[in-house]
Amino acid sequence: MPSSSYRGDYAELVAASYLRAAGLRVLRRRFRYGRRGELDIVAREEETLVVCEVKSTISPGAGAPARAINHTKRRLLRHGAYNWLALLGRRVPVRFDVVEVYLAAGKRPRIVWRKDVFPLSSNR
Repeated sequence: MPSSSYRGDYAELVAASYLRAAGLRVLRRRFRYGRRGELDIVAREEETLVVCEVKSTISPGAGAPARAINHTKRRLLRHGAYNWLALLGRRVPVRFDVVEVYLAAGKRPRIVWRKDVFPLSSNR
């Protein structure tokens, strides 16, 4: 059984490929900011900056991987988006998506793309 690190890397590659095929322009994978933060995928859909968190699982009965994105993780993702916007030097619309990658031995990955799962502001 491959390590969870390898599975995570593979899931990110699968997700990036899926997003490209869907018409998004992948700008960066693994954008690091600060000591604790990393954005899995930063992409663009027209003028919208799309921050994608990739979650994968090999256990079909474990529930939706997106459930692992709690308040703390959302705060880190928002912080990363603000860091990207600072580098960009201008304000653009931002959307947070989750790409769930379901992995099973000998089968093609199954992908669920959840768009706009939470806003940039923490009001919701």
